[in-house]
Amino acid sequence: MITWIASNWGSLLVSAILAVAVILIVSKIRKDKKQGKSTCGANCAGCAHCPMSAACHKK
Repeated sequence: MITWIASNWGSLLVSAILAVAVILIVSKIRKDKKQGKSTCGANCAGCAHCPMSAACHKK
């Protein structure tokens, strides 16, 4: 087992970094959603022109 870890430490390190990045991104999205922030990227123009506006901002 130790030899396998020693021979694959680079892949394990990259995988761990990617897993941490994904966890941070998902937690940021969840935090923003709880605060009512939009993730669609239409910050200045609003969402009236977006075809998915009804799905994102339910009244």
